[in-house]
Amino acid sequence: MHARFLDRHSGLKDSLGIALFVILVIIGAVFINTFIFRSFNVQGRSMEDTMHDGDRLIVNRLPVTMSQIQNKPYVPKRGQIIIFKNPNYDEIENKEKYIVKRVIAFEGERVVLANGKYTIYNNEKPDGFDPDKICNCTPRSPTSGAVDTTVPDGTLFVSGDHRDGNNSLDSRNGLGFIPLFDVIGPVSLRIFPFNQIRTF
Repeated sequence: MHARFLDRHSGLKDSLGIALFVILVIIGAVFINTFIFRSFNVQGRSMEDTMHDGDRLIVNRLPVTMSQIQNKPYVPKRGQIIIFKNPNYDEIENKEKYIVKRVIAFEGERVVLANGKYTIYNNEKPDGFDPDKICNCTPRSPTSGAVDTTVPDGTLFVSGDHRDGNNSLDSRNGLGFIPLFDVIGPVSLRIFPFNQIRTF
């Protein structure tokens, strides 16, 4: 009775086992990164005092994955902090590929920025409301600039939390509206610095 080829070549068997393990780890990492969660670093001061430069964030990809399975766009909640692809990304100009901001308004809603604060008008609240009170967030104030616009279909109006002056490039002042298909997902956790770990 002859021994199997791999039994007679134990070194090759071990090498194939290691190679298979590495391949499975890579496939698992890609699967997790694509469909379950991703990690990002905050760059800049645009989300102070909620987040700071160098913070390490975990983004929950599951809501986006579930929406894709159902063949519909993922729509975050008002006030959620999201990561999205920079619509003005340019590698040559060293612009950031991914950006973190807070969701302010949705398609069809009128956004007015006056006297240092946002007011949102929609069918449910035609007299307007302050989006920051709904999400119970505390952005730096006043909010600089002047805006009176309606959010186009399939997009979001977003803003940083460091809104005084030009500290945040967002939908107020040059970033524009964010297509829903560019949303990576909502920020769910800050894992670094270790003494500031928290959920969002």
